[in-house]
Amino acid sequence: MTRLGVAAALVDDVLMPGDVAVEDGRVIEVGLPAGPNGLAVPGLVDLQVNGYAGVDFLTDGAPEWVGAARAMARAGVTAFVANLITAPEPMTLAALRIAAEVSAAMPVDVAQLLGVHLEGPFLSPARAGTHPVEHLRPPDAKLAERLLAAGPVVAVTLAPELPGALDLVTLLRSSGVLVSLGHSDATASQADAGFDAGARAVTHIFNAMSTPTARAAGLAGVALARADVAVQMICDGVHLTSASARLVIAAAPDRFVLVTDALAAAGMGDGRYQLGPVEVVVLDGQARRTDGTLAGSLLSMAAGIRGAVEAGASVGQAVAAATVRPATLVGRPDLGRLRPGATADITVLHDTLEVARTYRAGVPVS
Repeated sequence: MTRLGVAAALVDDVLMPGDVAVEDGRVIEVGLPAGPNGLAVPGLVDLQVNGYAGVDFLTDGAPEWVGAARAMARAGVTAFVANLITAPEPMTLAALRIAAEVSAAMPVDVAQLLGVHLEGPFLSPARAGTHPVEHLRPPDAKLAERLLAAGPVVAVTLAPELPGALDLVTLLRSSGVLVSLGHSDATASQADAGFDAGARAVTHIFNAMSTPTARAAGLAGVALARADVAVQMICDGVHLTSASARLVIAAAPDRFVLVTDALAAAGMGDGRYQLGPVEVVVLDGQARRTDGTLAGSLLSMAAGIRGAVEAGASVGQAVAAATVRPATLVGRPDLGRLRPGATADITVLHDTLEVARTYRAGVPVS
């Protein structure tokens, strides 16, 4: 048995004074006599990571993926979904095969790869953002099936207004894939149709999508208004202003999900990096394409939690948005919880909500 030496823990979203004990990879007891300091929370779960610590998931190999997963674990993340932006089909298929290889043989002391999120290619050219327009494709069931067969796809973002999109939502949902709407110029009725067909989330709210006006709610407005939609947000002060983040938290306090959309530059410094087929320039805390288009983030999940708290979320709400909510969204109820019997994936935070240390299945990450 190992005690973590923390002063308190978030147990099923309730702050409980006292220490936590783990054994054989499981939490066995909470509320023990308190340690000197630190707050234990479930290990952080990031559903949108393009890369990390110099590694790009679309262009690098399996050893680099594992290195990025180790760096993410040091930063508090115990599980993640690799994000692949729109790229030529052979590049995407190769990355999916690497994901399958990595998933089958990951060390225990790194963040666990939950699968892949395909952010494209079924996106609107009018809202492409950093995605290369020349590689976008209309919804195509045969292409989707090739991609699903190549690797562990757990999520797909698409634009619901495209011809054939609703049929593709049905196909993906029948395959157990989370469908999220994004990079879309959808009207309110088109957005509603996408969610009614089975989409359950919106990708990086307010970014690369139709937004509300007085007489047109757009995709963002519909997502905020519907109680059955998870609202993913990048809380880095760049993709969303503080006021926009406050709006999301106020409208969807139990539905917002924190993601980073981190790219290879995260955890690094200024310079030039790859985001799949796109060259990205990082300067002064922002990542942009050479034409100035915003391209991913440099955010860590812990920094996203701090950003959400600064925007008005309680610590419990912000931690839930980085743990149990994303885990549940991708069908992993075994993750994102801290309670007796749960897997001992635990992040210990300082009072400042900075990461002190991380445990994967009870093993300290070094």
